[in-house]
Amino acid sequence: MRVAILSDIHGNAVALEACLADLAGTGGADCIVAAGDLCMDGPRPRKVLRRLKDAGAHTIRGNTDRMIALDDPAMYDTEEREAIMWQRGALGQDWVAWLGAAPLTVAIGGGSDGLLITHATPKRDDEHVWPDAGDAQLEAITEGVVQRTIAFGHLHFPYVRTWRDRTFVNVASAGLPKDGDPRAHYVILTQQSGGWSIRSRRVAFDVDRVERQIRKSGMPNVAERVDVLRRHRYKQLAEHQI
Repeated sequence: MRVAILSDIHGNAVALEACLADLAGTGGADCIVAAGDLCMDGPRPRKVLRRLKDAGAHTIRGNTDRMIALDDPAMYDTEEREAIMWQRGALGQDWVAWLGAAPLTVAIGGGSDGLLITHATPKRDDEHVWPDAGDAQLEAITEGVVQRTIAFGHLHFPYVRTWRDRTFVNVASAGLPKDGDPRAHYVILTQQSGGWSIRSRRVAFDVDRVERQIRKSGMPNVAERVDVLRRHRYKQLAEHQI
């Protein structure tokens, strides 16, 4: 079994197409999983969802997908509320419903040798798991989880970490990198006896084209969206032992 996982596409159809083309060039996959945060902040959310559906991808609901599809916009501040409403308008009612129906996790294979895929953690869709996360956080995350390999996104900082008998695989981001590398990132996992081999993929995409799409889209807070796209780096990276 060969599984390709893309997470945190964030409405970036240009980067998604680049990742799917790269995947095809490596021999494809038996299963594609899109691990949440598929639309928010990007100019082509509907195109992203349509492309994932056409590719037969399994989709997982992330925190921003929940915001768009299920949450009451009134619970958010003005900036987030405007972003949610723009995304809903760009997607249309049917795609919003499709997004809201996505599960929180996808499991592949059985028992401890299986693979659990989620957006952030199996229990929360908005928890950052940094590569220097402490034992207490990792114990809470893995409590009740049978699978020894857990793949996730949410934090746009790809890494692989072995902790006790577990392997944590951060696959993000396929659309909005924030680890200092401007290329999109996704992961191919191949099932082997007793576990999974992990292949990290970096894919260049046309950032200029995405910026032009943002500026022409009519989405709110254009300057901030472009800044995040161009900066491709978390401001708080220095706070972690990485």
